[in-house]
Amino acid sequence: MTYQEFKEAVICASDKLQVVDYELYYTESDSVSVETYKDEIKGYNTDSSMGICYRCIRDGKAGYASTENLTEEEAESLVLRALENAKSIESEEESFIHKKGDSYAVLTGNIVEEPSGSELTEAALALQRELYAVDSRVADGTQSYTAYGRSTYALYNSGGLDLEDKASYAVCAGLALVHEGDEMYDGSEDRDGSLSDFDLKEIASEAVEDAVSTIGAVSVPSGKYHVVFTGKAFAALLATYASVFSSEAAQKGMSLLSGREGEKIAADIVTITDDPFHEKSLVKRTFDGEGVATYKKNVIENGVLKTLLYNLTTAAKAGVKSTGNGQKASYSSPVSVSPFTFYLQPVDGSRDELLADAGSGICIKSVTGLHAGANPVTGDFSLLAAGYSFENGKRTKPVKNITVSGNFYTLLKEIERVGSDSEFIRASSGKYGASSVLVRNMTIAGE
Repeated sequence: MTYQEFKEAVICASDKLQVVDYELYYTESDSVSVETYKDEIKGYNTDSSMGICYRCIRDGKAGYASTENLTEEEAESLVLRALENAKSIESEEESFIHKKGDSYAVLTGNIVEEPSGSELTEAALALQRELYAVDSRVADGTQSYTAYGRSTYALYNSGGLDLEDKASYAVCAGLALVHEGDEMYDGSEDRDGSLSDFDLKEIASEAVEDAVSTIGAVSVPSGKYHVVFTGKAFAALLATYASVFSSEAAQKGMSLLSGREGEKIAADIVTITDDPFHEKSLVKRTFDGEGVATYKKNVIENGVLKTLLYNLTTAAKAGVKSTGNGQKASYSSPVSVSPFTFYLQPVDGSRDELLADAGSGICIKSVTGLHAGANPVTGDFSLLAAGYSFENGKRTKPVKNITVSGNFYTLLKEIERVGSDSEFIRASSGKYGASSVLVRNMTIAGE
């Protein structure tokens, strides 16, 4: 059966079993990816998945059941399993079926041209050739990767909603390995969007430059340094601490932002936005996992915490409206709270201008150990970092084996400048972005 046919069968089964409040959430996706090694194709993979989650409310309790088997018999079984599960729910949390009445955005730029398998293969091999052509030190182990994916999200409920979003995108990445003497150095660069728009020569050049820039890296003496985070490095921090802006985390006592909406929590130049329609969004969404209309919102605006992110349940607890951030990690997952494309708004100045303003210090290009070295509850972090030192605003030498320490909440208040050079990274929960950021007198542990 198709989704539409199965949906009708579920509606009939719900009516037959006298289920008044229910919801059907459907996802379907397929993808193709190509990976190279040397001048050959190392892997060609295809993947597809589909599933439906049925949620109903009976006697104030929510019951769930999921399936990948779209048959008429399964439709009634799905409803019966959800009703049975509702009987065993012990949670006192109120559940909701969202009613129609929201205004939903009209998506643009969410579908890209689908490349053929041969086009993905040719692009991967061409990128591999470009990588080797950039520098004679490029070594075997260098790889290129291309992929294309598309997905469908649909939600139908007894509240009058019948929604659908479609999305597709291509990805291209170069992973460069460079040898110098007895040492090997790696770097990477990637793009997402439409395959036909990717500049393979540019991707290759930037990936190799990323590797070459680390040659000869050394540590630095421990101490206090003026620090410029690149956009990608700060975006990684933002992704790690995004949960502190979740109302769910706040209501569970896992965020220090609980009860602080309307307060100043960051420097005046800090504005952090969640935008499900941003041009850098990999998948733009007009509705969340509960059918609530999504929209662009400033979470922090000029240093003031304007709102946390809410789903229907956490919004009801707080006495506010959902912000449309009730998301499902998969069709069968429970609804949680997370952003879509979450980013620090750019302000003014190139990275070089921020370096000149700082004078001397460390530019941090990457941070690692984010799972072990960052505590989203307290905000404390101690992270392995790499980048380069600079003096009089000019780059001096690459730096590695250093640890940058601080507190995320304090960091937001101490941001002195935000550049205009926005960069974005992909994470499991969405996309995160930032520009170069200047913070003075941060603790660096090195030699």
